[in-house]
Amino acid sequence: MKLPPEIEFHQDIRLLIYRPRGLIDETAINKIIGVIEDLEAETQEPFNRFSDTSDTHEVELNFKYVIRISLHWRLSHKGRAPVKSAILATDSTLVHYARLLALLTQGSAIKVQVFQDRKEAAQWLGVPLELVATKPPAANHSG
Repeated sequence: MKLPPEIEFHQDIRLLIYRPRGLIDETAINKIIGVIEDLEAETQEPFNRFSDTSDTHEVELNFKYVIRISLHWRLSHKGRAPVKSAILATDSTLVHYARLLALLTQGSAIKVQVFQDRKEAAQWLGVPLELVATKPPAANHSG
C-alpha cells in the first residue's frame, strides 16, 4: 500500500506514525482514518499509533466532529485487541481535542494518551525514541 508522505507504517513492530503538517481539519483527520482502516483490513492485526502534531500550525475542528470520530473509533474497535494511540501535542487547541478523544474512547479497545514529551510517548508505546524523533526517516515503511 502506497502511503502519503506524512504517514509511516512499521509492520515489524506494529506501529503507524502520523506527522501532519500545517492545517489539521476534518479532511486531514478523515484521510488518516481512511489509511488506518485500510491497513487494519489489509493486515488483520492490531497496531499502535503515534501522532506527532508538532509541525501543525492551525486547527479547524469542532466538538461535534471530534465526538463523532471518537464514537466511530469506539464502535469500530468493539471486541478487538487493544491498541495504543499516543498523541504528541503542544498546541493548546490540539491538546484540548486530543484529551476529549482520550476521554470519549476511555473503556474501549483504543487507549489514547496525550503527551507533551516525545520520550514519554515512546516509553508508553514501548518503541525506541529514535523512531518517534522529529525528523522522519527518508522513506515510508510498509513492511
